[in-house]
Amino acid sequence: MSKSILNSSIGRKIIMALSGLFLISFLIVHASVNALIFFNDKGKIFTIGAHFMATNPIIRTIEVVLVVGFIIHIVQGLILWRKNRKARSVQYFYKDNTPHVTWYSKSMTLLGTLILLFLIIHTQNFWIPNRIHQFQYDEELPLYKMIIEKFQSPVEVIIYLIGCFSLAWHLLHGFQSAFRSIGITHEKYTFLILKFSYGFAVIIPSILAIMPVSIYFGWIK
Repeated sequence: MSKSILNSSIGRKIIMALSGLFLISFLIVHASVNALIFFNDKGKIFTIGAHFMATNPIIRTIEVVLVVGFIIHIVQGLILWRKNRKARSVQYFYKDNTPHVTWYSKSMTLLGTLILLFLIIHTQNFWIPNRIHQFQYDEELPLYKMIIEKFQSPVEVIIYLIGCFSLAWHLLHGFQSAFRSIGITHEKYTFLILKFSYGFAVIIPSILAIMPVSIYFGWIK
């Protein structure tokens, strides 16, 4: 009974919503640590925050859970996308068949794919080299220096901005949709959730996007 519920569309949406909300909590922490770079003190405070995140055993354990959360969220999203495609084997004749539905809500799979590609590049640039170095030499790489050097390249900055742009639109629909999927909908607070999702979808990606732009233009050194 429970297995059939989890394999149903509703069950998969609930799993996707819960994993998405968990990943949102990661975004808050990640953006907060990144924001430390705006102290513009040659990376002193940022390095303290990054060192804490890289060495704290609780954080390191949560990283494993985080990877699992990403996998679950991606897999459930792809399964739901495939089911929706199968359910609508014949495409609509009119392109504007759902005028009340926003383009980003209909493009969650595309936006999610762009975010995944960005995450692969991002982890290859920073997270993986740092963890490998820690494993081999029991010490961290100079992350602040790596960030400054990496964002001297306009290509890297553009890639990062595309990732943040995709994240913003993904969050704009995904945040409020997650609450609906788990049954938190009521006229008293749905409006607040909607407004909070708009704010979150703008503030968090903006913090992440401003960092490479500031470094590239020399505002942070």
